[in-house]
Amino acid sequence: MEYPTLLVYLPTFIVLALALWSHRAIESILAGVVVGAIIVNPGNPLSIISEGSLKVMMDDTVAWVILVCTCMGSLIALLISTGVAEAFTQSSIRYIKSKKGALYVTWILGIFLFVDDYLNSLAAGAAMRQITDKYKTSREMLAYIVDSTAAPVSVLIPISTWGVFFAALLEENGLAAEGQGIWVYIQSIPYMFYAWAAFLLVPFVISGRFPLIGAMKAAEMRAASGQCVPPGFDNSAESRQLMGRKMDGKPRAWLFILPLLMLASSTMYFDLDFLRGVYFTLAVTIALMVFKKVLSLPEAINVCIEGFKMMIEPLTVLICAFLLKEINDQLGLAQQAIESLRPFVTAEYLPVLIFIVMAAVSFATGSNWGVFVIILPIVVSLGHGLDANMTIVIGATLSASTFGSHACFYSDATVLTAQASGCTPFQHAYSQLPYALVAATFAIIGYLII
Repeated sequence: MEYPTLLVYLPTFIVLALALWSHRAIESILAGVVVGAIIVNPGNPLSIISEGSLKVMMDDTVAWVILVCTCMGSLIALLISTGVAEAFTQSSIRYIKSKKGALYVTWILGIFLFVDDYLNSLAAGAAMRQITDKYKTSREMLAYIVDSTAAPVSVLIPISTWGVFFAALLEENGLAAEGQGIWVYIQSIPYMFYAWAAFLLVPFVISGRFPLIGAMKAAEMRAASGQCVPPGFDNSAESRQLMGRKMDGKPRAWLFILPLLMLASSTMYFDLDFLRGVYFTLAVTIALMVFKKVLSLPEAINVCIEGFKMMIEPLTVLICAFLLKEINDQLGLAQQAIESLRPFVTAEYLPVLIFIVMAAVSFATGSNWGVFVIILPIVVSLGHGLDANMTIVIGATLSASTFGSHACFYSDATVLTAQASGCTPFQHAYSQLPYALVAATFAIIGYLII
């Protein structure tokens, strides 16, 4: 069924408007879901919500996200509760002498955790927040730097979960021969202008060559007075749960570093399957903690359960976002947005128009991978019909996906980065958005020039 244009965009508009007004993610998304369900089936909107909820919860991608995030929550809880995270902090402080040094280390750590953006978001934030707190850095600034090395770095390095996923997608849509998807992906990397701009903007912000803007400036002023954690983010429960027990004897920083190295290397070993990498790392870490008599096995399991609890709120936001995407798919939002280009597009301007429209759709829906499974066939049809340069078009499409992951306040990377860094998703996204828009502007200029 086709719906009037105004109704197609209404649920997403309501989500964004309520989020800006309330600074709350879950309530805003659920309001959009309810409105969308009423549009799809005015007589029985509850059936749309219940069927959509079941479809979301049975989706392989959603199950993967839940398993990865809960296991990562358990791993982070183990590292914090035993004091090894604190040991890593104290060891690192000997080598990090300034606020800029701490932020540069965060940026470099994000590059080394390129295998998966979830790994980057969760591990880098948890590893660095105590160090950046020491130098009076706002949690929003930490989250910005972590997030700018999550999707933007993962998409630029082909041996990552992003590379594997999109290479397969290129083959499925006839843009690459069987087995050649990764090569076509590599050819498009120079044209992923948004990812390059977002990643390279960070050192300019750290050094002060690019000024603090808006909410980020206010956050840094607040942190300079000693309040690094933003108001509204309550980490007291987390602190009570995870800091109640300290390691017997002197904590060792290597017990913090080893699981992170193990997580990255095992993910690569298991053919970039992050879930298997997390399972392996969590199991070995528990065994190591028990063997070293840091925790007994029952204590380790209890800490893992507390780590599960720590991830409930961000997972709730993500599940609501997936449900919103399901409603938007039924409304045909993405298809309508891309089809609206047909009367105006030329081969030369296809990349920039694809970037602008799909970046807006990805931002509005909070979906960076799912929406492109639907849209890529239409993009291919447009590109071939106009005889456009498909390498540049692919780069523009992936840049748009990166923008959605980076900028949307309820995208998976935003939510997980905020949780690990110690702020709310809205606080992170709102303070980061000006920098994301600057990077998007550079990307638009690049596509216009090329």
